[in-house]
Amino acid sequence: MSPTSNPDRQDAALAESLRDKSAALAAALRRIVAEWRPAVFASSLGAEDMVITDVIVREHLPIEIFSLDTGRLPAETYDLMHEIQQRYGLKLKLYYPRNDLIEAYTRENGINAFYDSIELRKACCHIRKVEPLQRALANRKAWITGMRAQQAATRDGLPLQQYDETNQLEKFNPLSDWTEQEVWAYIRANDVPYNKLHDRFYPSIGCAPCTRAISLGEDVRAGRWWWEDPTGKECGLHVNNPNVMSISR
Repeated sequence: MSPTSNPDRQDAALAESLRDKSAALAAALRRIVAEWRPAVFASSLGAEDMVITDVIVREHLPIEIFSLDTGRLPAETYDLMHEIQQRYGLKLKLYYPRNDLIEAYTRENGINAFYDSIELRKACCHIRKVEPLQRALANRKAWITGMRAQQAATRDGLPLQQYDETNQLEKFNPLSDWTEQEVWAYIRANDVPYNKLHDRFYPSIGCAPCTRAISLGEDVRAGRWWWEDPTGKECGLHVNNPNVMSISR
């Protein structure tokens, strides 16, 4: 568990910033609903995503919450899905990879081919994440994410709002300016459920084979695809590129 996951509840400055940012988050989500409906929230079930989920439910906002079940998620992530249903009465809408694409990939390359090269890893991510996301975002006007600017070098300068050329819709990152400490302060203050892997030094959680615990002082996303250069590690979900491959349905 990182030190920021147990923030000091007596910290007056932290409490004030959390109140301000929580109010701003709720206001931002209400504005998205008013101006960009239909809007969807893509939850990766990380700590940040649970903050947004909690606000959507508390505010009774008509924002669909979905998640991508890649078929290789940790057991703890499925446990969290169940806990969300128990706590909020919310059944996440899940999108799955296409069987034909998974079968073709594994037959040609092997079950864990993503370790063999960056190209094969990105191909796996595309099949298990990007293509299902394209289906989830079809005919939507707004895509809400839980990304923060401080999460990784690839997310430095992350704007609160941007146009996503790849999926042809408005994209919102309402937690862009939140710190990890503020995220956990919200979770602790509101008793929000979270993935128990966070308690075992997993600040960023993806597929089980591509996620490891981090050591003290490492970047919060150091445990994701840890064998690759950290300056370019992304799965492809957040690459704003109109030339990104689209698999026909």
